[in-house]
Amino acid sequence: MGSEYMDTCECSLSLQQLEQMDQAEYILVDIREERAYQHGFIPGAIHMDAEALSADECTLPKEKKIILYCLKGVISEEAAETLREKGYIAYSLSGGYGAWLIQAMKKEEKGQGRLEEIEKSIRKKFHKELFSKFAKAINEYELVKENDKIAVCISGGKDSMLMAKLFQEIRRHNKFPFELVFLVMDPGYHETNRQVIENNARLLNIPITVFETQIFDAVYEVEKSPCYLCARMRRGYLYSKAKELGCNKIALGHHYDDVIETILMGMMYGGQIQTMMPKLHSTNFEGMELIRPLYLIREDDIKRWRDYNDLHFIQCACRFTDTCTTCRTDGNTGSKRVEIKNLIRQLKETNPYIEGNLFKSVENVNLNTIIAYKKDGAVHHFLDDYDMKTAGKKENQEEY
Repeated sequence: MGSEYMDTCECSLSLQQLEQMDQAEYILVDIREERAYQHGFIPGAIHMDAEALSADECTLPKEKKIILYCLKGVISEEAAETLREKGYIAYSLSGGYGAWLIQAMKKEEKGQGRLEEIEKSIRKKFHKELFSKFAKAINEYELVKENDKIAVCISGGKDSMLMAKLFQEIRRHNKFPFELVFLVMDPGYHETNRQVIENNARLLNIPITVFETQIFDAVYEVEKSPCYLCARMRRGYLYSKAKELGCNKIALGHHYDDVIETILMGMMYGGQIQTMMPKLHSTNFEGMELIRPLYLIREDDIKRWRDYNDLHFIQCACRFTDTCTTCRTDGNTGSKRVEIKNLIRQLKETNPYIEGNLFKSVENVNLNTIIAYKKDGAVHHFLDDYDMKTAGKKENQEEY
């Protein structure tokens, strides 16, 4: 198979051809950013970033075929060509991880039996880590109230899909009436991403409502902070559609790790102490509120649930991920969050309580030890009443 293929194609390999090969004769290399690899990869693949492949000290063996893949088979084609110039027998997997994911989902066992096992895992095996913390956040922060109509916003990733299942589970207990709309906005998804979302929704029995926008087209030519603009536009469209459907709340899938990473990012890159709030009133859409019911759930627990059930979700829905640097680790926002994740991981090695302490730090702010703080747009400085506090203490002492 190998020699016949090499005569007909420069450096592309189909999934069918990969499956026909003996695993001993090749090395499969995932060249996406590490966070995407950790999110999910083709079984047997190792991870190497594109820079490591192009480095002079690349340690891959030349006696084996090197098969590279990215998300859609764009970057991997260039990387394979670079390796071939260095004397490697290198190929790019046609269609990349996205094509493999679609094929894997088609092979998965579907039907009522599998759905029951997935839902059972939430009620039993992961009850403490997922459902209990979901319910605790809803109660502690008063996220859901009687007669709410909530737009559960599904991006297609593991977090939002799990959030949808947890909402279905908590409504099953029916302590008080509230409505759910499982809202999927298509901002111009690549066909693969759209298909993965729809397949998972069917598998998980989530009755999604899909609406389309052209956000990706609108931000494609934007050079400065396209991801920031894209995120703002997506949030605006979600609010608008949710309000149109009669909802008074939108639910987003940010989890505990997002919260502590935001705290550190604000301090280290923004020069401010702030956190990601469990709920917020919208300033632009009257009567609308944003809630984050995964607020107390750890990302590792979400991953364990995903892997236990052999589920596959999209990691980044951006149509331009393979070519847009702002969506990869060498982009501004992405690299900062990756740096913070790595920093927390390093700190945890010497202090296993670091994550909990970071989370608690914004619940335990002592204003008497703060130089300045902002509230409702006004800045309050410790010097504003510093002398008055001292004078007050002297008066109290004189009384005694």
